[in-house]
Order: sequence, then structure tokens, then C-alpha cells
Amino acid sequence: MLEKLEAILNYTLLTFNEEPLTVGEVLIIPVWLALSFWGVRLIIKAVTGALSRREKDPNIIQLIERVIVVIAIAIVFMTTLSMLNVPIAAFAFLSGAIAIGFGFGAQNIINNFISGWILIGEKPIRIGDFLEVEGVKGIVEEINTRSTRIRRTDGVHLLIPNSKLLENTVVNWTLRDRLVRGTVRIGVAYGSDCQQVSQLMLDASKAQANVLQTPEPAVFFQDFGDNALIFEVFFWINSTVDGGLRAVSSEIRYEIDRQFNQAGIVIAFPQRDIHVDGSLKLIRN
Repeated sequence: MLEKLEAILNYTLLTFNEEPLTVGEVLIIPVWLALSFWGVRLIIKAVTGALSRREKDPNIIQLIERVIVVIAIAIVFMTTLSMLNVPIAAFAFLSGAIAIGFGFGAQNIINNFISGWILIGEKPIRIGDFLEVEGVKGIVEEINTRSTRIRRTDGVHLLIPNSKLLENTVVNWTLRDRLVRGTVRIGVAYGSDCQQVSQLMLDASKAQANVLQTPEPAVFFQDFGDNALIFEVFFWINSTVDGGLRAVSSEIRYEIDRQFNQAGIVIAFPQRDIHVDGSLKLIRN
């Protein structure tokens, strides 16, 4: 039985470059590939686990993980060719011809692949950044070699090709820091005490715990409107999401409304004065 099995495994399927290729050598390739990729997964898991305990930046961890994957694939590929007795020089010619043909049909894939490595290396966009792409806002969750996954503010996930993030205009709210400026605009009735309005708006902004005192909030008398005196308060917060700014702005509006009611300041509303020339006659039926 063993002799028959050995004979089958040693049976020569073909001869390549004067080297026989047996059944056993062909069958060992799937086992080798399975063990190799299993080993690579264990190595990546161990390395990323150790880095996670020491390195807090997920972008560094992802970069190291991608480098390990590329190196492992190259080693497994070269070893597999050696096991099949395929010389590198012979394969180089064949792979060059295949690459040329493949390149014409997969330009977008290659472009996104290279763009992914540029994003990981240069870090114009990092995991955790808050982006605005073509009017869509969201947080970067993962940067892959082909696309970047973004979670929108409404919870929907977007997969954006990496080349699009490099070729188009992208607003990165958190590229250098997490400072975000917000504004609250309000109009008060003519005749209101402008100094009091300005001070109340400033107090309402400073009363919020999330509003930074440096840079300090500032109130500006913007304009004499058609129906109101226009004031606007500018303030800064630390935030990584668009909802943080909306929440703080809402709280400031609540506080301004409360303080204006206490001070008797009227928030203006649209109104028109009508002047009638001549006299009016009251007609009764």
C-alpha cells in the first residue's frame, strides 16, 4: 500500500527546465499555502496586539500590518516558485507580459492601490479623522489598499476609492488639531440695548462647558437689518464630529433665549409698516 502511494506521489506530471514535477510536489503546494497564510495571520495578530498595548496611533499599526502582509506574500510567492522548480528568470518574462496586459484592464485598481499606500504613508487622512467629501461628512474608520471606509454622521458607511481622496478636494476637519469654530446668529428688535445684547450673548457662550476660553468667544454687531439688529457670536470647541458643534450651538441658543426673556430683550421677527395716503371709508352692508 505504501509502495503504491509512494509511486503515485513520485509520478512525474511534466518536466520543466529539465526538472521533473511530481504529483507529490503539486499536492504539497496547497498545504504549504494554507499553512503559510495561517502563520502570517498569527504573526500579524501577535504584532498588532503587541503594538496596540504600546502604540496608540491606529495608523502606525495599520501601516506595519500592511508591510508585513506584502513581505509575507513575496516570501510565500518566491518559495512556491522554488518548490515548483520554476526559475525566477523564466517567470519574470512571463509575469512582465501578464502585467502589461493586466495593467491596461485594471488601471483603476492599480491607481487605487498605489493611492492607498500614499494615504497610509503620507497620512493626509488618518483613522479617526472627520472628513467632508463632496458635501458628505463622516469619520474615517479604515484605510484599505483599494478604498477608504467612512462612517457618515447618520451612521451609514461609505466606501470611497483611494484615488478620489487624492485627486479631489477633501476637507479634513481634524488634520492638525480638533479645533472647530461655531457661530450663533440672532436678530433683536430695534431699540434694544446693543451693549447689553452683546454681553448676554457672550455670557451665554462662556457658560457652556465645551466652549474653549482660548481662543475666547467674541460677539460682533454685524448689521442693521431690515427688521432687526444682527448680532453674531463666534466660539471654538474641541470636537471630532459635526454633531458636537450642533449640540453646543443649540445649548447656546437655549441660554440666549432664557437670558433675553429675563432682560426683556425682544428677538425680532419679520414685520412691515404700511402707510396709507388719503382717507379710509368704512362700508357697511
